[in-house]
Amino acid sequence: MTRTAPTGTPALEPAERPRRSFGQVWDRYGILVVLLAMVALMAVIAPNFLSLSNGFNVARAVSINAVLAAGMTLVILTGGIDLSVGSVIGVAGVTSVLLWNGGVPALLAVLGGILVGAAAGLLNGLLVAYLALPAFIVTLGALTYLRGTAYALTDGQPLIAKGELGFRLLGNGNIAAIPSPVVVMVITYVAVWFVLERTTFGRHIYAVGGNVEAARLAGIKVKRVLLKVYLLAGLTAGLAGVMFAARVESGQPRAGEGYELDAIAAVVLGGTSLFGGRGRIHGTFVGALIIGVLSNGLVLMNVPFFTQLIIKGAVIIVAVGLDSLKNWRSG
Repeated sequence: MTRTAPTGTPALEPAERPRRSFGQVWDRYGILVVLLAMVALMAVIAPNFLSLSNGFNVARAVSINAVLAAGMTLVILTGGIDLSVGSVIGVAGVTSVLLWNGGVPALLAVLGGILVGAAAGLLNGLLVAYLALPAFIVTLGALTYLRGTAYALTDGQPLIAKGELGFRLLGNGNIAAIPSPVVVMVITYVAVWFVLERTTFGRHIYAVGGNVEAARLAGIKVKRVLLKVYLLAGLTAGLAGVMFAARVESGQPRAGEGYELDAIAAVVLGGTSLFGGRGRIHGTFVGALIIGVLSNGLVLMNVPFFTQLIIKGAVIIVAVGLDSLKNWRSG
């Protein structure tokens, strides 16, 4: 109904804000509700869950998977997958400790581990983008040969750092009373957020994931986008590997086993579609927190390790199922 202005000119009604359905509201904020519910549940079941020391333990543990998941988000946004990131953690950590034991300065040892991860991601990207090989097959092969490389470098044994590890700060230190891995995690997420939200490259990632043919017709260099995405995923995995080595102060050839599943779970739980083109990096962060809270709570409740794997596998299946349902509803 229109009102009449004093001058006789009909006045326009203010535009009504479109009301969001429950499904839309849940899609946007449901992940936060799940996180808060899990924290409340764990606080009731395990009284020491909310202690400060346990909070630091959760934060340190979450940081490695969160950094890994940040790079995985970029890959999944393009509609791809990277199953090799867990093995990159192993070989990057081993490389950094080898360099340290060989007398290389701490900063160069860190860079060496990260560059190994970046090189693995670059090879994945070349094979996926320029040879058009399926990402699943390429990264599954990389998962195997990179793990084999980690074992070969260490003869299958943990590589203990000689003396105090020069870059142990990355895993066990504090910066202004904040655990340093948490600082690294925050910096990583700010950087990835900036790339996705404020750069042309970020818009191209969404475009490639949304419709690769349309992106190509629009003039986007799809192969170059895919190459960069896998390179960045390898780089963040290399960083996570160095953080892991710094935390345990040794190079573990088995480090990172199964971490690729935790990273994928964090990304999907956070709302990024496995079909590509839709998702936000802050959702991945919350997803990583959920995985961390779940893992820590199960440990505090003394749940056997194999049962933890069953529960985490079920969470991944439920998350993927909900993502498929969401895509089906949106047509």
